[in-house]
Amino acid sequence: MTSDTAAEAGADADAHTKTEVGSWPQRLRRFGFAGHPRTDTRELLVPLFPEPGTRAGEFIGLSPVAAYRVAKAMGWIGPLLVTVLAAAIRFWNLGRPRSLVFDETYYAKDAWALLRLGYEGTWPDRKVADPQIVADPQVIPLSDAGSFVAHPPMGKWVIALGEWMFGLDPFGWRFMVALLGTLSVLMLCRIGRRLFRSTALGCLAGLLMAVDGLHFVMSRVALLDLIVMFFVLAAFGSLLVDRDRARARLAASLPVGADGFAGPDRHTGEQAGAGFRPWRVAAGVFLGLAAASKWNGLYFLAFFVVMTLLWDVGARRVAGARRPYLAVLRKDAGWSVLSVVPVALVAYLATWTGWFLTDKGYGRHWADDRGGLWSWIPAALRSLWHYESGVYDFNVGLHTPHPYDSSPWSWLVLGRPVAYSYETDFAQDGCRTADGCSQAVLALGTPLLWWSACFALLYLLHRWAMRRDWRAGAVLCAVAAGYLPWFQYQDRTIFSFYAVAFVPYLCLAVAMTVGALPGPPGAGERRRVSGTVAAGVLVLLIVWNFIWFFPVYTGETIPHASWYSRMWFDTWI
Repeated sequence: MTSDTAAEAGADADAHTKTEVGSWPQRLRRFGFAGHPRTDTRELLVPLFPEPGTRAGEFIGLSPVAAYRVAKAMGWIGPLLVTVLAAAIRFWNLGRPRSLVFDETYYAKDAWALLRLGYEGTWPDRKVADPQIVADPQVIPLSDAGSFVAHPPMGKWVIALGEWMFGLDPFGWRFMVALLGTLSVLMLCRIGRRLFRSTALGCLAGLLMAVDGLHFVMSRVALLDLIVMFFVLAAFGSLLVDRDRARARLAASLPVGADGFAGPDRHTGEQAGAGFRPWRVAAGVFLGLAAASKWNGLYFLAFFVVMTLLWDVGARRVAGARRPYLAVLRKDAGWSVLSVVPVALVAYLATWTGWFLTDKGYGRHWADDRGGLWSWIPAALRSLWHYESGVYDFNVGLHTPHPYDSSPWSWLVLGRPVAYSYETDFAQDGCRTADGCSQAVLALGTPLLWWSACFALLYLLHRWAMRRDWRAGAVLCAVAAGYLPWFQYQDRTIFSFYAVAFVPYLCLAVAMTVGALPGPPGAGERRRVSGTVAAGVLVLLIVWNFIWFFPVYTGETIPHASWYSRMWFDTWI
């Protein structure tokens, strides 16, 4: 199914929801008038997944029944195949480079401290500690004095799980991030399938993320941003499931006419209760864990709450509510907020359990024996608030110049990627050229994918503004939540790899645009053939582009000239 086909199936258009009972079109039928086919409001609320085709299975010799079963199973087989590809390239040679690259020097060591102490301890200067950690025999110079850190603990607990299984070495501290990066590809395939009602487009979105350079590199280093991306994507998927189930519940309560069709009903649209929504609670947990990994997860929480309320407005409008905003305010808003925001807060606080249960964590007893207006709040919570206020001041006041910091204006066009590691030496293993060789790990998105995404976002803006396509609005909302807040911190030291938080939605945008290239239903054969060829060529070029840059994503030893040929712009060096 193409994107436009799915759009027609999923659009919330009021024109198609009006019943024709007693209307002028019905009266004119006796004179030969043929109106538009009537659409069941239940299908408008919850568009059905199209029945899978069996032509391909029958072509390779399967019986119609077997071909149907295989086609039906492709909803999982396709995503799993894409995930296997993502896992193979992400776990390949994961321990290379054998060093603490970029901010791994903070997070890998803090994760080990959490594992051993329950809070972030103190390490010697990185120039002393880092060589000792990767040396053989290994020395771990950790002391139990609490240390001030700039980010909450959840992301470091995730990294610590890999270190618990494999030890404090490069594979150990990167394992869990690689696992989450792989699982996020599987989630995106399934999310895209649900969003577009198309297995092909869902798998395409997952494939695009599997071969995105930024997502790939961030899956192979122990930094926090991909962990934020994973939890946010899990929340986005949970909210999609919640949307479908809530609308199905609303559709089931609509009155059905004698002809078997359900039409809009004002009473149902305005008075039907939302009921318990466990997937929305799950989204609250995931958003709390995202914020507990890095605070930019809070922006996704705010944006997603608004987005889901607008989804509820659309559902009640289709169901027949004449005042859908008032109906949502009365029936949905309170429970929607309560099932997300307080849950997220509890999840956030739960990640600090190790700090609460110890005595030596930084600032743990700051509020002990302090009176004042807020003395009725437990001292541990006041101590945490004081600690977090210091973290906030540190983060917003971070203006230390860095050779790889960049303005968010340049992120989408890949103006200034971050080099996590770069070494050049005439004596490197495998180097056979007189000019020497290079080893680089460059956090650079696959250029053709990102540049295509710039145009795809414009297409989605059109779909959302002119066609009221909710799917385009959902993708744009997620991109905005991950991208726009950084513009208020342009004077702060920030990096382009923060954009990994919204990479999944760029891939969804490109997949939706590619799905539209063959044209809407009923398009001529020439349009469909040329559009399909263009879509295929674009996807193949993106895959080739990833393969071309693969050596500078993985720190392979390549001739210096080969490395330089991949630096398409001076700002990439």
